[in-house]
Amino acid sequence: MADVAAMTDIEATASRLGVDPSTVDLDSIRLPSGDNFGIISDDEDIYQEDSQEFETGFGNIVVVDNLPVVPREKFEKLEGVIRKIYSQIGVIKEDGLWMPVDPDTEKTLGYCFIEYNTPQEAELAKEKTHGYKLDRSHIFAVNMFNDFDRFMRVPDEWAPPETKPYTPGENLQDWLTDSKARDQFVIRAGSDTEVLWNDARHLKPDPVYKRTFWTESFVQWSPLGTYLATVHRQGAAVWGGATTFNRLMRYAHPQVKLIDFSPGEKYLVTYSSHEPSNPRDANRVVINIFDVRTGKLMRDFKGSADDFAIGGTGGVTGVSWPIFRWGGGKDDKYFARLGKNMISIYETETFSLVDKKSLKVENVMDFSWSPTDPILALFVPELGGGNQPARVSLVQIPSKEELRQKNLFSVSDCNMYWQSNGDYLAVKVDRYTKTKKSTYTGFELFRIKERDIPIEVLELENKNDKIIAFAWEPKGHRFAVIHGDNPRPDVSFYSMRTAQHTGRVSKLTTLKGKQANALFWSPAGRYIILAGLKGFNGQLEFYNVDELETMATAEHFMATDIEWDPTGRYVATAVTSVHEMENGFNIWSFHGKLLYRILKDHFFQFLWRPRPPSFLSPEKEEEIAKNLKKYSKKYEAEDQDVSLLLSEQDREKRRMLKEEWEKWVSEWKRLHEEEKLERQKLRDGEASDEEEEYEAKEVEIEEVVDVTEEVLPFDYDQE
Repeated sequence: MADVAAMTDIEATASRLGVDPSTVDLDSIRLPSGDNFGIISDDEDIYQEDSQEFETGFGNIVVVDNLPVVPREKFEKLEGVIRKIYSQIGVIKEDGLWMPVDPDTEKTLGYCFIEYNTPQEAELAKEKTHGYKLDRSHIFAVNMFNDFDRFMRVPDEWAPPETKPYTPGENLQDWLTDSKARDQFVIRAGSDTEVLWNDARHLKPDPVYKRTFWTESFVQWSPLGTYLATVHRQGAAVWGGATTFNRLMRYAHPQVKLIDFSPGEKYLVTYSSHEPSNPRDANRVVINIFDVRTGKLMRDFKGSADDFAIGGTGGVTGVSWPIFRWGGGKDDKYFARLGKNMISIYETETFSLVDKKSLKVENVMDFSWSPTDPILALFVPELGGGNQPARVSLVQIPSKEELRQKNLFSVSDCNMYWQSNGDYLAVKVDRYTKTKKSTYTGFELFRIKERDIPIEVLELENKNDKIIAFAWEPKGHRFAVIHGDNPRPDVSFYSMRTAQHTGRVSKLTTLKGKQANALFWSPAGRYIILAGLKGFNGQLEFYNVDELETMATAEHFMATDIEWDPTGRYVATAVTSVHEMENGFNIWSFHGKLLYRILKDHFFQFLWRPRPPSFLSPEKEEEIAKNLKKYSKKYEAEDQDVSLLLSEQDREKRRMLKEEWEKWVSEWKRLHEEEKLERQKLRDGEASDEEEEYEAKEVEIEEVVDVTEEVLPFDYDQE
């Protein structure tokens, strides 16, 4: 539709501005040259992207060759087969499938044209079906329609390709070299997405990069902080840098809803769910695995939502997310998913099943990988009405050798928690009592790195206590448990080590009656936040586990999210748009001091940018910790400079307030002097404004407000 304003609108605007259109000489108006009249739009990049995604040329058409040549009576059947194959990849436009026919023989010519909604779908169709074997005699040859023009322009003689000079891009790890050792975070509020530095010294965030409509649903950092991923209706994209955040790669996946990175950032998993044409059918699920750097599609998985819903609910339309769980540590060597009576384990060298077959485990309900080693922990519930006990098994990959097994009896539920270094595995086991009317909870603690993987049983002092939360200390040997009944459960701390090194778990302390239902350990260990979210209205207790003492208590009313920064120095608490009021975030020090508060309407996300692991050896880190005072002098001096700067800023602020006050007083005195004659008239000629020159007299005035008359009855018997 042309962007032409109606004449009535022009006349109405001219009338409002008091302009007579008939007096305007239109020929005298000279506009700047160019389509944009010399005004550069902030949305130019978005318009260019949209034109690329939805261009009206031939980029969304593929040509499929080597089809069977069939007479007219078989034309409809062949068209149905072709449509069934290619409609699984994307949406074919109405009348978007055309097979030319020879007018003389009335047979097809052995090729067809297919038009999709977007070029991305067409590219995917080419990649997926080129070389597809329909039968022994017909192997598809698929090309983009636009490629034919390129093929026709191939010169008869070969010429060496032009060598383009190397232009280095921005160092994607440059943000780690910040001279102030700050961390970045990303927020989403309304239609804006913004990356900021946490400048805790100056008690405010420092803007880095801001973009409107950067994503259509959410953003997500990669596990090592190299990339920021955005999600769009055409697919996903990753961006990188310290300040510019250029787009590095796009991954075509129409209607993508969820994404997940592998731990080492080598691969990106994307997920979409499409409603079927028949309401009685299940949603069709498409899962793609891309190489992050090249954008190449390494493997895809398709099926109904029911095919991927085994092993729990969540994610979208009943599908558990992430569907694929990565193992083998940061090498991204294996990934696996739960199936019916099996676990399918794939290796990334060929993206095929390990040993070309799944791991068969009857009635397997759940599994989880060690964070550092290719070891699977799997849970199988009781079978045969309790005749065959439940069990937790540890399985080595790729050999699929069972390293350890523990049988469990009278089990109602089971959850597995790995310690971040893979040193320990805690299995929370809910068991039925003898009467089967209630349950009690205990823990099976596996010492993974010790010989024969010893297992220790831990039961709470009160077996009937409900377990509300459990969390391992990152890189440490301690764990915390919230147990008991709301609204004031207890919090207990345990250690897998003892002073005598007996190899037995020991309780450190129990904190009675805490308003807490969630645990948040510092990434560096030692400190933990006991948080009361949801019904507890954002109660926060900052606790030092080394000293077993509370450092501070605070509240962030209606807080929905709590996240430590990757260094363990600062904590962010946020109220997202699930609440209509007080949206925004607070930044706290590790010991519970509120540093600054930012309010944002329609606040959706707060995410710290992760840091990659340190290259320093444990010995070097220990040496630095011992000599911290030597290194800290530099930062103490910088802190002193910042403190002086803040003090100077405060003094400047007070000076400006004082000047503003004195200016107001001066103006008041001027007005007071101007009104002196008026006051003199009101005082019957008295010229003085001094209060002590007047005599105060108190005058009482009586005034009848109302008069009422009432006749009272008189009792003669009382006389």
